[in-house]
Amino acid sequence: MKKTKSRIPTRRSISVLRQLCNLIPNHLVPRLARATGADKKARTFLPWSHVVSLLYAHLVHALSLNDVCDGLQLHAGPLSAIRAATPPSRNNLSHANKNRDASLAERLFWDMLAHLQSLARGFARGGRGRGLTRRFRRAIHVVDSTTIQLIASCMDWAKHRRRKAAAKCHLRLDLHSFLPRFAIVDTARHHDNKRAREMCAGIRAGEIVLFDKAYVEFLHLWELLQRGVFWVTRAKDNLQYRRVKRVRKSQDPRIVSDEIIVLTTEATRRQYPGRLRRVVARVEVNGVEQEMVFLTNHLEWAATTVADLYRCRWQIEVFFKQIKQTLQLADFLGTSANAVRWQVWMALLAYVLLRFLAWVHSWGHSFSRLFTVVRAVLWRRWALEDLFAFYGTAGERYRMVAMPQQAYLPGFA
Repeated sequence: MKKTKSRIPTRRSISVLRQLCNLIPNHLVPRLARATGADKKARTFLPWSHVVSLLYAHLVHALSLNDVCDGLQLHAGPLSAIRAATPPSRNNLSHANKNRDASLAERLFWDMLAHLQSLARGFARGGRGRGLTRRFRRAIHVVDSTTIQLIASCMDWAKHRRRKAAAKCHLRLDLHSFLPRFAIVDTARHHDNKRAREMCAGIRAGEIVLFDKAYVEFLHLWELLQRGVFWVTRAKDNLQYRRVKRVRKSQDPRIVSDEIIVLTTEATRRQYPGRLRRVVARVEVNGVEQEMVFLTNHLEWAATTVADLYRCRWQIEVFFKQIKQTLQLADFLGTSANAVRWQVWMALLAYVLLRFLAWVHSWGHSFSRLFTVVRAVLWRRWALEDLFAFYGTAGERYRMVAMPQQAYLPGFA
């Protein structure tokens, strides 16, 4: 008789949540708490317990302070095994979110990202990518921001319109590793181009950065050219320019025009005195073909390469979707600016920890499916490597592809 493989993962002496928290070195949170002053008034609810509580809130998608506190209190025994972490009271967690410096969470995220990349060099480099990213050995960065809606009536600090309040996360994503390289969490009242210099400060000569037209500031674009950084963006509708040279048209029917231009208005000409490449291409958006105008400082790439590079910018929207639709960034556990920053930085930390587990254990499914698996067995004492190997009805690697015809019912026009 043929033996079938068991679908039950191997039992471990520690819970799945503890295995996840063990990725954080023992010394890291206490050291950062001393450096940021977060340990000065921490008596019963230590910074380590605070970090574990917020990780738990994201992993179970907790809706409120009571949800977090009650869930941890019911599992106080297994929680205490995670380096003596203690369940918080509602007041303790609320006070910590409001008063403990959120720079602790920010520094913890960057230190953990560096630590995980040092443990696995392949995780730091990422895969070779698909499509266009395979052709570029140099790093490709994508800069964009996502708006996190807040409640205007109780978050006055985040108001950017009369009846709207929001926080904004500006992020620079490495396309090869799909990991953040720089991030700023701030209010939404400032325009994106005010943050452009900070977002691009760490990009080295020879690398490529992609951003949309919200980040276009010609003086900054000129500075990037002087640093040897290549960039691709979209042109604003009111761009004033003069054509200097018509580039030989591509054989690709998607390319409408390809030309070298200079800016003509006095202000923009003073900010960017050099030449630009202007490419007009037909791009399909939501099933409808429309023309888009792209700008770049690279004068020798093929026009199709310019258009395809900008298309890669969509990957950062996928990243934001994974963060906002799986982790808890819809309901906040505090109304202060500090509490919101704590929750956003801990969401990024939870994302990186899950991505590292997926890479180590060769997870072949989507990130959202990984999240639901971990959430379902958070307090189980199962081996993660067996859980990821046994889980799933389909063992093959796959990638979900959406097709336009899926939006229509058969037989209907």
